Amino acid sequence: MAGRPTVAVIGAGPAGLATLKALADARVPAVCFDSGDRVGGLWVYGAPGSPAYRTLHLNTSKARTQFADHPMPADWPDYPDHGRVAGWLADYADRFALTGMVRLRHTVDRVVPERGDRWTVHADGPTGPTAVTVDAVVVANGHNRVPRAPDPVAGTSTAKQMHSHAYRSPEQLAGRRVLVVGGGNSAMDIAVDASYAAERTLLSLRRGVWVVPKHLLGRPSDTLNGALARRLPWRLRQRISQGMITAAVGSPTRYGLPAPAHGFLQDHPTLSDGLLSRLSHGEIHPRPGVVALDGDRVTFTDGRTDEVDLIIWCTGYRVEIPFLDPALLGDGADALPLYRHVFHPDVPGLTFVGLVQSTGAAFPLLEAQARLVAAHLAGRYVLPDPARQHADIRAERRAATQRWGQRRPAMRVDFDLYLRQLGRELTAGFRRAARDEGRGVAAAPAGRDG
Repeated sequence: MAGRPTVAVIGAGPAGLATLKALADARVPAVCFDSGDRVGGLWVYGAPGSPAYRTLHLNTSKARTQFADHPMPADWPDYPDHGRVAGWLADYADRFALTGMVRLRHTVDRVVPERGDRWTVHADGPTGPTAVTVDAVVVANGHNRVPRAPDPVAGTSTAKQMHSHAYRSPEQLAGRRVLVVGGGNSAMDIAVDASYAAERTLLSLRRGVWVVPKHLLGRPSDTLNGALARRLPWRLRQRISQGMITAAVGSPTRYGLPAPAHGFLQDHPTLSDGLLSRLSHGEIHPRPGVVALDGDRVTFTDGRTDEVDLIIWCTGYRVEIPFLDPALLGDGADALPLYRHVFHPDVPGLTFVGLVQSTGAAFPLLEAQARLVAAHLAGRYVLPDPARQHADIRAERRAATQRWGQRRPAMRVDFDLYLRQLGRELTAGFRRAARDEGRGVAAAPAGRDG
């Protein structure tokens, strides 16, 4: 490994572990910092900062979620629970000897650029502050750690209020009149839990979402869309998928939910088998958006009011990277213009794995991003020049805005299209490297554009 760059990876969840594996395969020495006491990131139930709750399962099937070089066991269910996933990630780290690269219980507080395009990573660990200077930094700390506060609502409430980040088990809901606010996967899971444990359960949605059953035609539903993606453009896939969902379970309005404002595949899918059943049995009561709070009463946009004891705000997360200088993040981490959602076009040596929101699973995308980063840091993949990178970023942002609107277009990717794009990009970067070598141009050192 003589002459290879040294790399700091921040985070030992799925993104960080995939990055360490790819760097090890490319023989690029790396060190990883993670604030937890074991690898696995947010999938470790009960770990500080983890939003995992007792009833959490994958909302994408194991076949579409597993790493290519570390499949999930064949005898597992289609949608494993958090315990299986966390154990599988720990097995991944052990199998590929990644654990020794990770400094656990180390919280990174600053990442500072140095002369010569190097970086110093400052962290606080069990024995005090530590620092390491490296040639490149991979930010892989995830983006589901900082709860986003709900938009202000008129009035005040005497009901207990909490963010879904603090939800752990149905015991927190027992005997209460619960209002769950939100339309994402966590909101649906918590509402279903509440429908069995609470005295009464209300579910409030300001806008409609497509609720997808976890199985269609006897197969995990995301595998069907994957099969279509190999043959059809997304607009046609959208029409076919919407037709299949409607034929299988009907329109969301049939269950008292608002009509989706966007077509399927134009937002993160919400998968739930239990929600529609509990709605149709009258165990979950749908409501529109919250307009006012008054003591123990909540008023909704349709004028109805209900008494509640507990409000759970499932309002998502802010994307924050607190250890980077805000000047490096421009308009914010969720709007950061990155080449292929990985490389900062203007800052050599600064890369990101996992700063995306996918229409499907995340893990295969993390694996593909990590391979791109590792190939670049090993000198085998050369980036296009910065002007070309910026032009591609602008084109992708326009296309994403047309499809997803202003809902984080810089982070949005179509799972199948993006996975194929990363494969093509790796091949193109290899060709650029070979072309430069043929012209006698030295391979770019870590973090430098080719």
